[in-house]
Amino acid sequence: MLRGDRPTGGRTKGHTVQPKITGFDYDHVTVADGVRLNVAVGGSGSPIVLLHGFPQTHLMWRHVAADLATGHTVICPDLRGYGDSGKPADPDGRAYAKRTMAADVVALARALGHDRFALAGHDRGALVAFRAGLDHPAAITHLACLDVLPTLDMWDVLRGRAAAVGFHLYLMAQPPGLAEDLIAAAPDRFFGHFLDIWAKDPGAVPAEIRAAYLKASREAVPSIVADYRASAFADVEDDERDRAAGTRLRMPVTVLQQDWGAVLPYDPVARWSAWAPDLQHQTVDRGHFMAEEAPGEVARALRDLLTRSST
Repeated sequence: MLRGDRPTGGRTKGHTVQPKITGFDYDHVTVADGVRLNVAVGGSGSPIVLLHGFPQTHLMWRHVAADLATGHTVICPDLRGYGDSGKPADPDGRAYAKRTMAADVVALARALGHDRFALAGHDRGALVAFRAGLDHPAAITHLACLDVLPTLDMWDVLRGRAAAVGFHLYLMAQPPGLAEDLIAAAPDRFFGHFLDIWAKDPGAVPAEIRAAYLKASREAVPSIVADYRASAFADVEDDERDRAAGTRLRMPVTVLQQDWGAVLPYDPVARWSAWAPDLQHQTVDRGHFMAEEAPGEVARALRDLLTRSST
């Protein structure tokens, strides 16, 4: 599914070629002032945008993207602040709000010629996708969110000893400086911790992909922290306003989640149903990185989603 392990013309000795999704074209597209997104595009047909999670890049979709590209135009960007995309400063706490990042995604799709498109996200990307569905219902035909709760619900269910699984959320919510310095002191250990504990199948993230994730993450510590900090403040405020206003997702929604069991004792279907009247919820017997651990199952779920009637 990948290319990048062979020398290319003009390669500088001692530098490795970053992996890419085989058969996909790459570009950098301007989506906002001073922000360009690295994006891989492949296939043909109705468009679907796939958004990655933490601590990953667009490469997490490599298997699913290749599968879907047989019948769809598949668009896989690095989110702002991640991978090879732009990493603007965050002077007001809104540069990495999911509302801002969702606007990036809509602008990207339009720049590529798509006013309406399906959207799927995993982890952080799912939070961006969720916000895009609320803010841009005319643009999003179908929505899928993998292994996440909406931001407001996530903070509601993290409490007591169960909150230990989300220690990084609390760390990166602190005022600028502390988290950045601590993580930058041992970035591979910090980001690698999540790659290790969140996967049921460690082999699903091979060495060259893991290396790419770690390299991208250690080069983006301030922007990754800003993304998480936004979820403790700006994103909560946006969700609270929408909950109070009764704003709901108007398109068909599919949610895939692993079974957290007693670790996080909550009712995910009830949580998601409050936001998504047209919901299909599925528990996947895999780890957090389900698009890499069970790509066939994820691709089938997305294909099923795209057959459902949209508004």
